[in-house]
Amino acid sequence: MNYPNGKQSTSISKVNNQTFSNRGMTLEEDINQTNQYYLDRDMAVIHKKPTPIQIVKVNYPKRSAAVITEAYFKQASTTDYNGLYRNRYVDFEAKETKNKTSFPLANVHEHQIKHMEASVKHGGICFMIIRFAFHDETYLLEADKLFSFWYEKEADGRKSIPYNQIKQKGHLIPFKYQTRVDYLAIIDQLYF
Repeated sequence: MNYPNGKQSTSISKVNNQTFSNRGMTLEEDINQTNQYYLDRDMAVIHKKPTPIQIVKVNYPKRSAAVITEAYFKQASTTDYNGLYRNRYVDFEAKETKNKTSFPLANVHEHQIKHMEASVKHGGICFMIIRFAFHDETYLLEADKLFSFWYEKEADGRKSIPYNQIKQKGHLIPFKYQTRVDYLAIIDQLYF
C-alpha cells in the first residue's frame, strides 16, 4: 500500500525485524488505549486512577501557562485501574519488568495488597497485569495467586515471582491490534 504522497509504507507486522508489539509503547499506554476501545464500544468503563498530589509551589511564567514546580504525594496510591464490567467492580495493578527470569515483588506494595484483598472480599474482580518486556509477553495474574506469592515472601523471604511460575499460574494476554491488552477476554473466561 502506498500513501497519497507516493511514499511506500512499511510493513505493519515487522519493522527492522521487530514484531509490531515490541514498538516502544509502555504497558500503561497499551492498557489506556485498550480501555478507550472498551469505552468507545460500551463494553466496560475502566480508567486509570490519578495519583493524589499536594501542590506546594506553582510558577506562573504567563497567565495561561502555570507550571507546578514542587508537589508531594498526599497518600499512598492503591492500584492503577478500576471500573465496571458486566455489573462487577474491576480493580487491577499494571507492572512492566525488563527482568528475564522473574517479577520483583519489590514492585508491589503492602497497601496495594491490602486494597486488593478488601476489593476481593467485597466481590470485586482483582488482578495484576505483568509484562515481561524481554519476552514480549503480558500476563494476567489473579489476585488470589498474587496473594499467595506475597505471603510466601513474608514467610520465607521470597524476593520475586519466577517467570515460569507466572507463565504457569497466570494467563497470557495475546497482543491484538485494537485491544493491545485484551484483559476482558481473560476475565470472561475466569469469572463469567
